[in-house]
Amino acid sequence: MGIQLQFLNMFSCFTRGSSVSVKTSDSRAVSDSKDNMMKFQDSLEAASQAICLMSEGSSQSEYSIRSATSLQSEFNISSQLSIQSQPSVCSHSSLASIPSIGIIDHESLSTNGGGIVCRCVGTLRGHGGCVFSLATEGNLLYSGSSGKDIRVWRYSELNEHCKFGHGDGAVKCILVSGDRIYSAHQDHRIRVWKRAEHMPPSGHKLVATMPTLKDYAMNAIMSNKYVQVRRHKKALWIEHVDTISALSIDRKGFLYSVSWDRTVKIWRPSDLRCVESFRAHDDAINALVVSPDGFVYTGSADSRIKIWAKASGERKHSLVATLERHKSAINALALSPNGSILYSGACDRSIIVWEREGSGRNMAVSGALRGHKRAILCLATVAEFLCSGSADNTIRMWKRGEGNTHYCLAVLEGHRGPVKSVTVSLDTVMGCHVYSGSMDHDIKVWWVSTNQTMDSHDDNRLKTIDSLE
Repeated sequence: MGIQLQFLNMFSCFTRGSSVSVKTSDSRAVSDSKDNMMKFQDSLEAASQAICLMSEGSSQSEYSIRSATSLQSEFNISSQLSIQSQPSVCSHSSLASIPSIGIIDHESLSTNGGGIVCRCVGTLRGHGGCVFSLATEGNLLYSGSSGKDIRVWRYSELNEHCKFGHGDGAVKCILVSGDRIYSAHQDHRIRVWKRAEHMPPSGHKLVATMPTLKDYAMNAIMSNKYVQVRRHKKALWIEHVDTISALSIDRKGFLYSVSWDRTVKIWRPSDLRCVESFRAHDDAINALVVSPDGFVYTGSADSRIKIWAKASGERKHSLVATLERHKSAINALALSPNGSILYSGACDRSIIVWEREGSGRNMAVSGALRGHKRAILCLATVAEFLCSGSADNTIRMWKRGEGNTHYCLAVLEGHRGPVKSVTVSLDTVMGCHVYSGSMDHDIKVWWVSTNQTMDSHDDNRLKTIDSLE
């Protein structure tokens, strides 16, 4: 709010100066005043956009304030300096930039050079804020936004089915598991919903808010259950004290949550109790994935990826490895279906590909995917395909080939703001549907054919390399 007041004070002074120059009656002064007013309008528009972006995902806690640099880079506010200051990631001569195969006309059917067919099937509108999260289940698409509600769409019919969860804080993440829907919110809480088709009007009932009241009661009476969260403040170890940024679930049904408070918490599905909590990073945690074999990957604004696992016979998670290749805030992580390949997207505009070394726990860099012009904000995988959304307003579709080579299938363009969320479903052997949510408040549904084969001479292929050195 203080930043906005400074902008308004500056603009009021500028306006007063402009009005004085208009009152000096000679023609040259009038001409100069018109030029000044044009510059003022441009400055006002740019400043208004900056204010909106800074206030969009703001949090009053010290953790959000400390991660403001990464958030500014994410939305490309003063990001030229931060992008240019990443020589170790951006200047590798062995990693050629991947040219786009063609910009997709979002209102018509298009084909790319290799026979790829892409088109925007439709645009879903209704959210009153930025679309932060998307999840699919059967014929339903769930979307959460800064408008503090969750909307359900029948994407085969491209219409809204219902909405629920009004007023519970901006929805940062949605996870569907069986008949349960987990939603993570900016008010530091996780809400559990149960789907019931014959329960009007929304078809979804709130089952619990985590931490639960029972969990609070069992911990609040014991002083050793409190941890220091700020200089003069303590909180129960079971509760997040800042925005929850991501959720994931393992094969046993345990729910994992990460937050801008730098912690990871694990929740038991049977009674929704928190069973473990640990501090994972030195800055806000933005991304989380759990592999089929139980490895937990966390990505942070401190530019590190950390791998966590339970040692044999242990009940708690311990640090396995730290991956350090990015030089700016990490915004997104995604795993291949078998968990052997990890993709990480950051504000340095690159997607680094990590490959597991044999049957061990360590991950080694096998290459990087380039093409986006601004920060990578979201990633999603299905089968051998990867989708990436960026602050450059585009979505890129990548395919993994033999020997873990990757190439860009298509570039989808049509959003009027940064793409904050993306998910993909493989519908047939001929193609897949891509769903993208943006800061322009819209959700777009795309169809991308995937039955292309690459020739050996195709220069859109990214060769796997041994290192980034």
